Amino acid sequence: MARAFAGLVLPVLAASPGVLLGDEPASVAVGRASGPIRLDGRLDETAWDAAGVITDLVQQSPVPGGPTPYRTEVRLLTDGETLFIGLRARDPDPARIAIHTMQKDADLEGDDTFTLVFDTFGDRRTGYYFRVNAAGARYDGLIVDQETVSPDWDGIWDAAAGIDSGGWTLEVAIPGRSLRFAPGAAAWGFNVERSVARDRTTLRWTGTTLDARLPDMRRAGSLLLAGGLRQGVGLSISPYGLARHDADFILDDSDAKGDAGLDVSYGLTEQLSGVLTINTDFAETEVDTRQINLTRFPLFFPEKRYFFVEGANQFDFGIGLGEDFVPFFSRRIGLFDGGRVPLDAGAKIIGRQGRWGIGVLDVRTGDTPDAPATNLFAGRVTCDLDDHLRLGAIGTRGDPDGVTGNWLGGLDAVWRTSRLFGDKNFAAGGWWTRTGGDPPAGDPGGRPDGWGLKVDYPNDLWDNVLVVKIFGDSLDPALGFLPRPGVRYYRAGSSFRPRPKSGFFAGKVRQFFFEAYPTYVTDHAGIVESWEVFTAPFNVESPAGARLEANWIPTFERPTAPFEVSPGVVIPEGAYHFTRSRIEGMTRPDRPLQWGASVELGGFYDGRLARIEGLARYAGRSGHLQLELDGLHIQGALPAGDFISRLWQLKTAYSFSPDLVLSLYGQYDSVSRNIGVNARLRFTIHPGADLYAVWTRGWLHPPGAERALEAEPLDSEAVVKLRWTFRM
Repeated sequence: MARAFAGLVLPVLAASPGVLLGDEPASVAVGRASGPIRLDGRLDETAWDAAGVITDLVQQSPVPGGPTPYRTEVRLLTDGETLFIGLRARDPDPARIAIHTMQKDADLEGDDTFTLVFDTFGDRRTGYYFRVNAAGARYDGLIVDQETVSPDWDGIWDAAAGIDSGGWTLEVAIPGRSLRFAPGAAAWGFNVERSVARDRTTLRWTGTTLDARLPDMRRAGSLLLAGGLRQGVGLSISPYGLARHDADFILDDSDAKGDAGLDVSYGLTEQLSGVLTINTDFAETEVDTRQINLTRFPLFFPEKRYFFVEGANQFDFGIGLGEDFVPFFSRRIGLFDGGRVPLDAGAKIIGRQGRWGIGVLDVRTGDTPDAPATNLFAGRVTCDLDDHLRLGAIGTRGDPDGVTGNWLGGLDAVWRTSRLFGDKNFAAGGWWTRTGGDPPAGDPGGRPDGWGLKVDYPNDLWDNVLVVKIFGDSLDPALGFLPRPGVRYYRAGSSFRPRPKSGFFAGKVRQFFFEAYPTYVTDHAGIVESWEVFTAPFNVESPAGARLEANWIPTFERPTAPFEVSPGVVIPEGAYHFTRSRIEGMTRPDRPLQWGASVELGGFYDGRLARIEGLARYAGRSGHLQLELDGLHIQGALPAGDFISRLWQLKTAYSFSPDLVLSLYGQYDSVSRNIGVNARLRFTIHPGADLYAVWTRGWLHPPGAERALEAEPLDSEAVVKLRWTFRM
């Protein structure tokens, strides 16, 4: 299918006069450090005098190429082991530099930040993403495609920042041993971006049109490596040790024990890494954010566990799938029927070899009363035929239940460019999968395969998309996520997003968004199961980032079996037409206090439903203290009964520094009536060495309780864990 798709699409695009090769990219040479660099954010070492320099950045938004008072200088050095980046970000009013956090991988959208992207393999598709705010808070991730950065990767690197009378300064140190890159490469794809939060000005080195996304490495310049950068022998050894205390208050039982484990990573080649994990533990992983489900389909929860998220982009498959279908979903491993399953050992190979991308994972789970020990496998390979076309295949084998067998195979093809009609973004692709097992899922005579395609034109003024997804009724990925098998899914739509340059709205509105996205879902007999038309007749964003949006959403649903939306409230099977309306707004993100709300009203199956959400965030100007309160209130009136569901979440964090953070996360939902609290202290002794202290406790708010704060203890867990990485 991939070859047929490529044969259909590529001649059309190749014939288009708008598909251009582009001009010679900008380049900068890395200087050779003549002495040591002390990472303190001051740029006062004489070694910086030998650095390669980008003397200024160009405004990318809101006015590409426009004048700006934010002069910026970027310096680049290496000592052969580490890549050093220095920033001098001048600001005419340093008191207005925005800082909200010092936490790692936090939301930095309301902060003054500096971002670096590297294409170390030269494939112009994938790469590394590093972002730092003016307080030194670090965010890193992997570039998946020209629009997407996955925050799943956690590299070993460091940064320090400081504010002075002229603006702010930054020093970043990225060891060569933290990166995978093509051997002997004389240059990498490279770009930088500075964001000024108070007026949402963006400055870049290259890719300075409004249609250009920073992760689009096709628009990047070249970083010329002076004498290269060494990766060492590529061996990393990460042992951990922990002490754990568990208590079950219902059974009046408790247990204390110690444990240890080991992760070993080795560079099989300069681009491929092999990773071995023994007695894997995820005690430091953040808890899931609770959700209230009003649909008849399971909810999606993202993967957060370190072993699985590292290199997760190598397993990304297809185009246009989103959360409707994930052929390999690593959360199926180590979790079964809501309980934990121990991981005895696991191994994976991730990285690239020339034009080939490779991801292989094999895990042995431990034996539990609910699921016997079993072996689970996933593999993914891609091949870049040229700068635009990528072909791939995926396969999985095994079932987390440890009893039945299951396998999945799939093929995909994606063609991307950022030069359509000169400088526009365009992507098109298709995919196909098939599953099998013993016994086969669903109807023995059903369809065990699925296929789909997507055509995407994601640009600043117009964002148009067409998606088709066909899921067989016997398509059963035991190591994947497919909430709705047996359907044909069609989605098309357009977003018109003008930026007023004159008239009444000039200077008051940054951008309008007029959207219409119809979705149509049928079964394989052509009977309509659901449809929806999402529209945004009014959606506006201010120059400072405040937003106000109104939506009108006519909907049709035909459940084929009764399902429960709240305890005791059941929606019967049948055909339902209803319309919902929503208005939502959010204040500008650069202020210490940000708040927002969403009110959604209208029909809901054969009744009415109101959904009200609100949030309030406060951050001290230094970034040390962060508070956030989120609330959700759902009130339904249906023939089967009335119901009210509530969800409250309180997040508190105090950062003594970017390397020492204490956080507290509390959640309560009225469906489970469970109160959960998770407290976590993370101390980064130095990059690659972390100490965690984690305490989690649950309570039950009893039905019919007379006092609002009455709660019965359920369980508790306290863990102290030390993880240390040695690299050679």
